[in-house]
Amino acid sequence: MNSLITHHLLLCVTPSSSRCCDPSIGKESWLRLKKIISELGLESQRNKSGIILRSKVDCLRICKEGPILLIWPDGIWYKKVTSEKIDKIIDEHIINGNPLEEWILKRTPFSISKKYST
Repeated sequence: MNSLITHHLLLCVTPSSSRCCDPSIGKESWLRLKKIISELGLESQRNKSGIILRSKVDCLRICKEGPILLIWPDGIWYKKVTSEKIDKIIDEHIINGNPLEEWILKRTPFSISKKYST
């Protein structure tokens, strides 16, 4: 059994300012993300490829083209993540490892600084 966390999905769905997205669209996206992650067993230790975490966040400081989905450690920022896009992102990016270039807003890949590595 693999209890390794492979991805953390941060979905900006409750913007403190409505500049990012319509709160109702954000809510629909969050509900779909929760459902598909659960249906596929991706948040379970029984998932052979590792655990997928998900977090609903207030603001990722983009303030445009939301809802925004940030996938760590890949550093992929998806824009306009409606509930209709969630399944394809999970299938293509998370399960098959192929980011959807046409929906990417920006990339900030994670790397460990030499200053902090041993």
